[in-house]
Amino acid sequence: MDISSHADYPASALSNFTAHPFVFDGVECASMEGLLQSFKFEDPDEQLAVCALVGIEAKRAGRERDNAWKRVQRLWWQGRAIERNSGQYQELLDRAFNALAGNHEFQQALLDSGVEELTHFAGHDDPSETVLTEREFCSRLERIRARLLTSN
Repeated sequence: MDISSHADYPASALSNFTAHPFVFDGVECASMEGLLQSFKFEDPDEQLAVCALVGIEAKRAGRERDNAWKRVQRLWWQGRAIERNSGQYQELLDRAFNALAGNHEFQQALLDSGVEELTHFAGHDDPSETVLTEREFCSRLERIRARLLTSN
């Protein structure tokens, strides 16, 4: 199942562009895309503003910071710099997706995806070019889905 905001349900509801509100480290996030794009901003106040965005609006906000983070391969969260290719960043992603998994509509979409392999063909594979590779994204969704399936 290829995850895309333009796909049919449930693939569309699993897109980072979908408005699934959740709280991460005390910050209210309107979507996963808003949170992911906020990692490109060093300033915590700018991060808060980007976390409130959804879909293409969040993506556009992050584009202005693409060159800056890619040049140094560093992202930020709440005033702390995090190297893109670090275990610390992978832990940040794990925590972020676990927070998103608390959203009931997101949980239902994951469960409704059954046991299909999840893909994201629009995603990138090179971590130096994106804040979330296809593998980082889909493996986390599949891990959360497996946990939800065993708890139901």
